[in-house]
Amino acid sequence: MKVPMNWLRDYVDINISTKELGDRLTMTGSMAEEIIAKGADISNVVTGKIVQLEKHPDADKLFVCQVDIGAGEPIQIITAATNMKLHDIIPVALHNSTLFGGVKIKKTKMRGLVSNGMFCSEEELGLAEEHVHGLMILPEETPLGKDIKEVLGLDSEIIDFELTSNRPDCMSMIGMARETAATIGTTYRMPDVSYTPNSSENINDFLKVEVRDSVLCSRFIARGVKNVKIGPSPKWMQDKLAEAGVRPISNIVDITNYVMLEFGQPMHAYDFREISTNRIVVERAKAGEKFTTLDGTERDLDENMLTIKDGETAIGLAGIMGGLNSEIKEDTTGVIFEAANFEPINIRVSTAKLGLRTEASTRFEKGLDPNMTQQAIDRACQLVIELGAGQVMEGTIDVYPEKVVPKVMTVDSKWVNAFLGTDIDKEAMKGYLEKLDMAVEISGDDLAITVPTFRVDVSIREDIAEEVARIFGYENIPMTIIESVNARGGKTMKQKLNDKTVEAMICSGLNQSISYTFVSPKCFDRILVPEDDAMRKAVLIRNPLGEDYSIMRTTSLPSTMEALARNYSRSNEIARLFEIGKVYIPGEDVNQLPDERNIAAVGMYGGADFYHIKGVVENLMEALGIKKYEFRRESKNASFHPGKTAALLVNGRHAGVLGEMHPGVIDNYGVAERCYVAELNLDVLYKYADLGREYRPLPKFPAVLRDLAMLVDDSVMVKEIEDIITANGGGLVESVKLFDVYKGKQIPAGKKSVAYSIAYRLDYKTLTDAEVSEVHDNIVKNLETSLGAELR
Repeated sequence: MKVPMNWLRDYVDINISTKELGDRLTMTGSMAEEIIAKGADISNVVTGKIVQLEKHPDADKLFVCQVDIGAGEPIQIITAATNMKLHDIIPVALHNSTLFGGVKIKKTKMRGLVSNGMFCSEEELGLAEEHVHGLMILPEETPLGKDIKEVLGLDSEIIDFELTSNRPDCMSMIGMARETAATIGTTYRMPDVSYTPNSSENINDFLKVEVRDSVLCSRFIARGVKNVKIGPSPKWMQDKLAEAGVRPISNIVDITNYVMLEFGQPMHAYDFREISTNRIVVERAKAGEKFTTLDGTERDLDENMLTIKDGETAIGLAGIMGGLNSEIKEDTTGVIFEAANFEPINIRVSTAKLGLRTEASTRFEKGLDPNMTQQAIDRACQLVIELGAGQVMEGTIDVYPEKVVPKVMTVDSKWVNAFLGTDIDKEAMKGYLEKLDMAVEISGDDLAITVPTFRVDVSIREDIAEEVARIFGYENIPMTIIESVNARGGKTMKQKLNDKTVEAMICSGLNQSISYTFVSPKCFDRILVPEDDAMRKAVLIRNPLGEDYSIMRTTSLPSTMEALARNYSRSNEIARLFEIGKVYIPGEDVNQLPDERNIAAVGMYGGADFYHIKGVVENLMEALGIKKYEFRRESKNASFHPGKTAALLVNGRHAGVLGEMHPGVIDNYGVAERCYVAELNLDVLYKYADLGREYRPLPKFPAVLRDLAMLVDDSVMVKEIEDIITANGGGLVESVKLFDVYKGKQIPAGKKSVAYSIAYRLDYKTLTDAEVSEVHDNIVKNLETSLGAELR
């Protein structure tokens, strides 16, 4: 919103510079985006009077003028303009002057005669929106030799504010005057809106108003003006409107725009002749109804848009724009003023549908105070009388079924200080709030606050704390450390574990990828999930981008395979990828939020086998400090190769699956390479993670190594053998390493030879052969008993 300083000073005394005011208002929440100095470029341009006017002796189209600039002898100016005459007063750009846009003017010779500058047009002073022909002729009473910026008001400054959407009360001169007064510690003045009707006729005798939708129109006020004299508004009003960015049109229209900018309440004026039924009806439009707005565009309305009608004919689009059929014309003699309040969401939706946004709709869509309509229409009538634009009728039509009253809130001043981290006296709080037109009574530590109806943004105690803080000054609030576990800053344990996971994956040679968590229902078919599998029960997206993104994923396998397939289609010979993400498991109740599980997905192809992906998982276990984990054969997961897949168990809990993807799945994704994928449940891994590291010195005593080779059934898993060795090691077994598995001619059918290297060690002494032999023999005995093993 553009706020001209000359206009703002009508309501509040300002004793600081415009820049300082902009800075201070920014600190209290009204962000000053730009300070516009209208005549900043213009210098050394003064008023002058033509005292002699002759044609140039050597040029038919040039004139030689002697100009009195109030400084002794006249100066000579040569011009090609033709609209001036003797004794006219015009702007004169002297030698070494600058015009709008930074144009430099110096004295020069024109056909042999010296010109000590040039005359100026409105365009050259930045006052014309379009190209103009001819000089700017000033009024006869204009003093000579005066700086043109002072004469034309070009020395004024304008602050362009970027206001937040929750402060519609600031979208007015009075609103900004209120904020200015509170910010710089002074008071503001309301304009005098009192008037005496100068017509004995009463509007109630000529007009009836019916509001058929009180939800969309909470208040509608109408006043009448007769014997209207349409003409230009006075210069002071035109200047203020122009500085605020509104083009002056005519006295009546300018009055409505002036009041809108002054009070923030949009108004509209209807030509009384076009209300032929003497009735105004506020109701929703009919579906498919056509309406031509003031800009001459025919628009298609629907049943959700609110209209102002003369009986059955629309004459205005409520809160947005009036109709072309009821606009104020040059011969208009009777006017109906409207000041109303409309529902903000409806206005916002309607403007979006129509692609039509106006100064009025911009204000209405943020929510305005219905009590402001009375002041606004009073001000409009007062201006009509002041400008002599017509005769204001007696009476008012005011449809206001549910009056909005000020809210009363009680807020503990101690709570405010605790919330802000301040020590502000309750009397000072009272003073800050009263500067914002809030009535405050103190009872003990409580503040009983009456919030004016124009502050639609203040409804909870946190809002009150904000008002206190911004007037007290955010820069005055002392810095304090938050009293919490993370007062000193730092990452949470989950963040640290995530970092460890990413680090372990990258150190394993993988690249991190990101995929969408919403997928297509067809993905389950591509990874061969059975029809009755619970994995197919997914959370549906209500407004999906398309069928391919219509459900939340319950597994990361399709996303991982798509990433591998995309790399394969780009002729990448090797792919090593991982992702940290989520899967969403729905609850039994459709209204229940899904279980969001954190997962780590790994995918690879090209020069990889099962042991590559198993090694990645082992690296992750080591990085997270997880010791009690094991891999167990997995043959029931339809997406994986039944003989090359393992489940990961951590402390006995299922924590993921890894292995080679089923050939059918690989074919479905168009990859001609074996793909290895892991899906790990990070919630389980993080539960048992231990980032603590304990220092252990290097062993001082030697280890005793024993090899153990045995024949076992081919169905025996090496994990079973290792578990028996560890369980019966008597605390002496330091490590167990498998170094040979053999099947051949010397091995009976259905058997295999398995060989281990076992290291025995104690930290506090050297083991004797007898001690080692006793434990080793016990291990062999248990292997023979439990697995039927035969020593080789």
